[in-house]
Amino acid sequence: MSGTAIELEPRAWERADVRQALRARNIGAVFRHVQQYSGASQARIGAAVDLSQGRVNEIIHGRREVSRLDVYERIADGLNMPDDARHLLGLAASREKRTGGAAFDLAAFPEVVRVYSSQSASRTEIRQHAAAAQELDVLAVRGLGLIGLNDSLLREFCLPTEEGGRGLSVRVLLLDPESPALVRRAAEIGESAESLAGGVRLAEARLRELRGNVAVYRYRQLPTWRVIRTDATMFVSTFDVGWEGHESAMYKVMETPHGPLYRGFRRMFEALLDGAERTV
Repeated sequence: MSGTAIELEPRAWERADVRQALRARNIGAVFRHVQQYSGASQARIGAAVDLSQGRVNEIIHGRREVSRLDVYERIADGLNMPDDARHLLGLAASREKRTGGAAFDLAAFPEVVRVYSSQSASRTEIRQHAAAAQELDVLAVRGLGLIGLNDSLLREFCLPTEEGGRGLSVRVLLLDPESPALVRRAAEIGESAESLAGGVRLAEARLRELRGNVAVYRYRQLPTWRVIRTDATMFVSTFDVGWEGHESAMYKVMETPHGPLYRGFRRMFEALLDGAERTV
């Protein structure tokens, strides 16, 4: 390679528009994003990926496409793509290139791109994703802090468009207030079953006020995972004895072509939905 690799901030590779360009192998869009996030000129990009400035210009303006694997490899190396970005482009991770093996671990398949100490620490990023999303799924116990109250984390994004909302497609799974699992969960957190059940019913009532494309369901299993999905990104935490889901560490999980975590959580949500009773 004839030039030094270009370094982008890790967050640039996490952006939905960049990830979509990588999935589509739209190198012109990738180069435009590199210009936007690094300020690199066409000549600088060309030097990094071993292409002429003229060829880079043609790719950016859609007059030429990249189709050869060795060129994709040069582009990935020259832009110093993280392994997750390489996988979206259909390439082996840098670790796999070095070892010759397909090491299936989170270093090679980094679905977990960020870990927060709690929901409060991840609040800003969750809201940023919700503000740009088309779909929102929530798996919670009563969901008051997430969506059930006026000042909840996500409620404003779920309002009908005529009330300033985004018209999201929203699905919410709440713990059945009449289930044995709710009684057990209440005991785990030192709360009366009546109080916890009342919180679920209050959330349902407040979600009914949202109208729009909002569907609410009751599930009956003991809650383990708390999930917020905004399109292809999830924020996942856990329920356990003695703490609420918002107190747990929060994991940001992003969909990748080969990773199991996002798909597993998505499958779990859909399985719970299949056995749930719709109430709103």
